[in-house]
Amino acid sequence: DFIKNMITGTSQADCAVLIVAAGTGEFEAGISKNGQTREHALLAFTLGVKQLIVGVNKMDSTEPPYSESRFEEIKKEVSSYIKKIGYNPSAVAFVPISGWHGDNMLEPSTKMPWFKGWQVERKEGKAEGKCLIEALDAILPPARPTDKPLRLPLQDVYKIGGIGTVPVGRVETGVLKPGT
Repeated sequence: DFIKNMITGTSQADCAVLIVAAGTGEFEAGISKNGQTREHALLAFTLGVKQLIVGVNKMDSTEPPYSESRFEEIKKEVSSYIKKIGYNPSAVAFVPISGWHGDNMLEPSTKMPWFKGWQVERKEGKAEGKCLIEALDAILPPARPTDKPLRLPLQDVYKIGGIGTVPVGRVETGVLKPGT
């Protein structure tokens, strides 16, 4: 059921954020032959998500805590795998984070002075930053042809009492305006 929900969300996404656990044993389980890290990265690519960000989480639980060598080891292994499935690792931001403590989420962490930031290179140009929010802000919105007829594939339809039927989808081409 979790994978079904992931596919539903991912099929509508412009970017995937792959969260990888840095804890000893956790990363290895996720990147193993049938691990969730591999499965989620492959699904994202297969479903057409062209932009990827990798958050290396739980940096506070590495040995020693906030280990640069552990981050680099994970970055190297994940880069190798995502390259095999079709992503360009130089266009992927790798950010060491601790969601629990908020390290490198919204502002640079003092606990990882070794991390000088992430850089991505893509045909549209370069981008760089130090934390996860900056990587999200650097995502390029895909071109959606507004000069073409309206195409709005529906993902779901909700019937809400007192409001009525509410269709849910994403505008692929064309334009929707209130009152028209």
